[in-house]
Parts: sequence; C-alpha cells; structure tokens
Amino acid sequence: MTNNRLTVLVTALLAVLLNPAQAKNNEPQTYQTTAVNVPAVYQADNSIKLTMEQIMAHPDWLGRQSESAHWSADSSQVYYQRKREGSEIRDWFVRPLTGKDNGELVALSELEQIGTDNAVHNTSRTLQAYAFEGDIYVRDIASGNVTQLTRDSARQFAPEFLQDGRVVYREGWTFFAQALNSSQRTELVSLKLEEAPKAPALSKGYLAQEQHKLIEFIALEQRNATERHQARQQLQQQNSNLAPQAFYLGKDQQIVAASLSPKADYLLVSVRKASKRNDKDIMPNYITANGDIAAESVRARVNDVTPLPQRILLLNLHDGSQTELSYTTLPGYNEDVLAEVKAENAKARGEKYKSAKVIRDIGLMTDWYWSQSAMRWHNNGEQVALMLKALDNKDRWIATVDFAKKKLVPQHRLHDKAWVNYAFNDFGWLNNSDSLYFLSEETGYSHLYLKPLKGKPKKLTSGTFEVSSPVLTHDDSYIYFQANVNHPGNYEVYRAVLSSGKTEQLTKLGGSTSFTLSPDEQKLLLNFSTNLLPNELYVAEAKPDAAVTRLTDTISEQFKQLPLQAPKIVAVPSSHGKQPVFAKVYYPADYQQGEKRRAVIFNHGAGYLQNSDLGWSGYFREFFFHNLLTQQGYVVMDMDYRASKGYGRDWRTAIYRRMGTPEIEDLADGVNWLVDNANVDRKRIGTYGGSYGGFMTFMALFTQPDLFQAGAALRPVSDWAYYNHAYTSNILNTPAIDPIAYERSSPIYFTQGLTKPLLINAPMVDDNVFFQDVVRLVQRLIEQENINFETAIYPVEPHGFRQPSSWLDEYRRIHKLFEQNL
Repeated sequence: MTNNRLTVLVTALLAVLLNPAQAKNNEPQTYQTTAVNVPAVYQADNSIKLTMEQIMAHPDWLGRQSESAHWSADSSQVYYQRKREGSEIRDWFVRPLTGKDNGELVALSELEQIGTDNAVHNTSRTLQAYAFEGDIYVRDIASGNVTQLTRDSARQFAPEFLQDGRVVYREGWTFFAQALNSSQRTELVSLKLEEAPKAPALSKGYLAQEQHKLIEFIALEQRNATERHQARQQLQQQNSNLAPQAFYLGKDQQIVAASLSPKADYLLVSVRKASKRNDKDIMPNYITANGDIAAESVRARVNDVTPLPQRILLLNLHDGSQTELSYTTLPGYNEDVLAEVKAENAKARGEKYKSAKVIRDIGLMTDWYWSQSAMRWHNNGEQVALMLKALDNKDRWIATVDFAKKKLVPQHRLHDKAWVNYAFNDFGWLNNSDSLYFLSEETGYSHLYLKPLKGKPKKLTSGTFEVSSPVLTHDDSYIYFQANVNHPGNYEVYRAVLSSGKTEQLTKLGGSTSFTLSPDEQKLLLNFSTNLLPNELYVAEAKPDAAVTRLTDTISEQFKQLPLQAPKIVAVPSSHGKQPVFAKVYYPADYQQGEKRRAVIFNHGAGYLQNSDLGWSGYFREFFFHNLLTQQGYVVMDMDYRASKGYGRDWRTAIYRRMGTPEIEDLADGVNWLVDNANVDRKRIGTYGGSYGGFMTFMALFTQPDLFQAGAALRPVSDWAYYNHAYTSNILNTPAIDPIAYERSSPIYFTQGLTKPLLINAPMVDDNVFFQDVVRLVQRLIEQENINFETAIYPVEPHGFRQPSSWLDEYRRIHKLFEQNL
C-alpha cells in the first residue's frame, strides 16, 4: 500500500469514528450510537464465496505477519521475525527505514548482531547491552562495534550497567560484574537456598556425649573440624581477593525475584516458602508417540491453592547483613477486607462472623502484560521502589525503602473492593528527579500519575479512556503511551509533556496502533491494524502530525482478493446502566428487505479481553466464519459484554462474585437490539464461544433458556472451583472463603435449565480449562436425563487448537447446529 493509499484509508476511517463526549473523572461517558464503517482496503473479488475449508486452513495463507519487531541500536532500521512458510520456525529480517520491500533475511551467522527488544543502555546512552543465546554482548552505538563479554555453556542473562561503567549480569542467582576492557569477571553476590555453614556442633544425647568424653579420636576430629571452619571464616573476612560470602536464605525457600542497585551496594530479594506439586494435578494424554497413556503434570485448581506470602529481604553487600523489611508500615496491611464476604457466607451457614484485624499475605505485584520488574531502582542508586500486592487481590502498594531505618515507606495505595487489575501496573522513576510515575485505576480508568517522594500524586491524564504502555524519555521530557481517547476501540499513540502537563496525540491512524520508541527517541515503530488489515509495521517521527511510512506488506494476494466486510461497531443501549455495550455487527446484503433474518451472537473468551475494537482480531478464524455466515444471510453480533477490557474499572469488575449474570444480561440487550435494528427474528438466534465464551454459552442456555434457540460451548468452564487460582481468585475470591460466589457463577449448578440444543466441543489435552470440566457437566446432564446436548471431543488438542483438521471439524459442527436449529 502506498503512503497516499494509507492516507485515504486513515482519513475515511477517522471520518466515521464515534466521538465520545469528553467527561470529567468518574462521570459516565455518552456515546453516539451510529455505527462505525471501516472501508475496504484492497480490490476484492466479489464473486468469491468463502468456504469452511479455506478459512479454517493453516493461517499461513494469510501471509505470515511480522512478529517481535525491535529497533536497531542506531535507530536506522528495524528487525522483525516472520514465520517460515509450512514450518513453525521463525526467521529474522532486517528492514531499513528507506526501502520498498519487506527487507532482507538475516543470516544465522549474524544473529548475535541484531540485539533484542529488551536491550539496556548506559546512563550516557552510548552503549547498549543485551543477551543472545545465553551470552552477553555490548554494542558501541556510535561505531556499531559489538563486544562479546561471555562465551561459555553457562547461561548468562539480564544485563544491566552499573554506575562505574561495568556490566552486571546473572548466572542463576549469582550476579557477576565485568568491565568492557577486561576479560575478568567479578562475582558480586550469590544467593543460596540452604542454611549458612556453621561450626560443627557436638552431637546430642547421652551416648554421643559419652563417646566424646571417652574416645580421644572423636574429640580430636571435633576440634579439627571447628578449627577448619574458623580458619575459613577468617580467610573470607581478611582476604579481599576472594569472592564475597554468599547469602544463605534457608532451606525449603524459593526466590521470587532479586534486583541489584546500580551502585552494587544493595540487593533486594523476594523469597517465599517453596511450594510442592500435588501428585493429583495430572491430565491424561491418550495420543502419545509410544502408544502409552501419559499422565501430564498440570496446574493446581483454585480450590487446592494456598497463596504463599513473600518476604522482602534487603541485603547489604558491604557488610553482609540481611534485613527483612516489614509490611506493617503499609496502610491497610491488617484490614479484614473480606469481612462482608465472610459475613454473608457465614450467615448462609447459619453462623455469625465477627470481624477482626488480620495480618494479610503480601508479595510482589505480578502484571500479566508487563516485562518490567516489580522492584525499580533509580538510576542514581539512591532510591528503590517496590510494587506490592495483597494476595487477597484487594490492595496494591508502591513503597520505597528507607535504607537508614531499614523499613518500607508507603508512597501510594490502590484499594479495590473487587480486585486490583492485573493490567495497568507500569511504574518507574523519573531519570533526573526523585519522582515516581505510575498507572492507576483509582478514578475508574487507567491514568498516568507523577508523585514526588514527599508530595502528593499529580494526575497527568484525565478522561473516560485507558492509558497503557508508558515509556519515559531519558531527559524526562515526555512519557509516551497508548490510549483509546476518541473511541473505546480506537488505540492511538500519545505523549504527556512533563514540562507543561499537556497531552499530545501523535498518531491518527484510526484502527489499533501500538508503538516502540526508537533508541534515539526520535522515531516511533508502529504496529497498526484495522478490522480488515492484519498487523503491519510502520514508522513515523515521534511528534504530532508526522507522516507515516509503511515498512512491511506481508498480506497474501489470496487474502486481498476475498470479499470481506468489516463489521460495524455499534453502541447497544444497556438496560442495566448508562454505559452502552459496544459490539461488532456483520450484516448480510439487503438485510432490511425480505423475511426476518437468522442471527448469531459470538462470545469472546478470557472475559477481560476487548474484541469489538477497530484493530485486527486474534479471533481471525471467527472473523472469517462470521463473513461466511453473512454470505448465507445471517446477521452476526460480537459483544464486549461487561467484564471486557477497554471500558474502565467498573465495566471490568461488574462480574465480581457473580460471573455469568451481567454478561448474559448484556447478551439479552444484544438480542433486543438485533430484533429492533437488524430485521432479526427473535426465534432464530443462536450463540457460541470458546473458553470464557463457552462458559457464557452454558450460562445463557441454562439460566435464560428462551434467549437463544441453540448454542455451542467450546473448551468451556463448567465449575470455577476447578479453574486456576491466579485468574479465578481475583473475581470470586476462593471457594474456602466465598462458596456463594462459586455456586452462583458456575454452570454446573444450573444444568437443569437446558431446554435448547447445545453442542459441547472439548479438547482432551487442555491444560488451561481441563477436559474434566466437560466430563463432569456431561455426567450431570446424563443423570438429569437431558437429551438436548451433543459432545465432540478432540483427542490431540490443547486449549488453542493446533491442527487445521480440528478447526474445520469444530466449525462444521457449529455451522450444522445453526443450520438445523435456526
């Protein structure tokens, strides 16, 4: 696509974007309810009829889009991976910023030269360090020369620059430092999960003590061992040429994370008791290479998990001391935040709950989307900040460390009565002042804040939109970020100007745009897509209204010829709140004419995921399937029901302790909208979805049996007590604390409501949603003598299918279900 062609596309797309009214914090946002049309990108052949065989084939036919793109160190070119056709191998390509094709293949013999997307810079930004295949490399950015620091079979990783210019890296839990002009490396600190060596103690017990008194040889051996231990200790203390004494953290412990100061004087370490696998956590695999049944190890169920609190240790590398940092300085560390939940469940048991102070379990924050550490040192080495989380999921803290008093100093608390998000937790230090920047949902949407250590937070962004992926420039001039300011489904690149507090919009591409700031901080590598255009790479200067240049064109000619329609994004009025439910709608030709239409509502997975946006969908097979259905006269809707991502905190937490209720209410609003606006017959509507979408299909057919005439549940959750802890405990707490929430949210308790045809498709080696979920629910339906269901199993498939034959079989069955029942 030429730049002019792209400009025409962008202009047309922007002309039809919804323009949400700007709102003050915590005020409901109003939206226009007209639909968004995304114009066609290529000259399609309208005579082509989509076939199931084509759209469920291996996705190579789409063109194999770019992956894992990153900048060269000198910001002059871009590296990216591309899948090899007919293989799962990825090759690396290099694309100069000037050129007309997709770039050139990087030879295997040169891969160590290309760097990585997580390369680090020294303070002056003249050097770049990175790891490649377990070795450490440093590049001089001006000359381009690369120095290989390590070359051995041990695996080194996580390089950083120290203030003295040396590069520090890890090998296991040992930290080494090395100067660029030396081949000698120095061990800075080593962590051992064992007890510290001690002088041999006298054996206890009568016989041992008598042996020591009576047998001179035993006493001599004891004395010699003690002297050897003491001599070793003296040598360690008095000879500075030896490696420093290791830090012994104790047996049966597990290191969660460790972070070294840029001055190499302190190390922060998070440890917890080592967890042990339950031998019952297995999954049978019936199709194996040797013909045997394999018992695969899998995750534990939320019902069986006891979260393990972490201890934060401050290790002084100068004097060898270690101090545990107490959580008692954190506001709310001992609040009974689940008192109301516990009281409700106690009442259901005929008991009365008495609230009391409780020491909460706390550990480092885990964010499902970041690559940063939860422990962030200032580049001057004088300050460190930690992001901590209560393991009951109700609080997040940012705290710094007072090194003199050896205690945590709270800087910010984010409390949520439902759960603190596992996204929007980015934070760090400004480079040239003692101020923190961070994201927080405290006003209802993820926004960007600045906080001096001894001052109050200052909000840098405001409105009913989500800010993500903040990137600070080295001179503290800007923080770049991604946000959906103009429309919930339109993601563009912005920057906060720290000197003025203003925000500037940098891209106006109209679909979904993510970015990578170049090392020289002058350019943006853009990953842009629309509903009709899969992800491609573009570049622009890092300033407002800059021209955009396309770098890759990987889409196949076969794809370009397909007569695909982009769905219209509509705002479905909600009968349960002021905020509408955004949804994609696919219309057949002349849908307003003739008899009333059949319709299908698709339910996306994950719960917390956005699919009614303006970018290319990870559900591309479903996108093609929906286009096939419209060619056959169906209307198709794809809703971002409550729980979906992109619409703020309240939308996300609407399902707290009642999964399957708000979502199905939103589906009912979708059904009414289709009947009122798309010429759809209320008695000819079906639904389907996978994973969380399969769970929703269950709940819809079981709890509102008149809503749909048929449904397909793919890899579905039937009982949340069997799902994992990390996800489920956020939304439903745990079964031991909140059984009410699990019973009102799990489909297996509502199977008696099934009266319409149900197709259940279940992969058998699914280590995410276990096959056991389907087995238990099917047995319950059998015992209830229900004849309204069919089950298809997929013996070799995990949660995300891998074989085209399985995809084809699954969607043929879904299509057959709708054809026969709608």
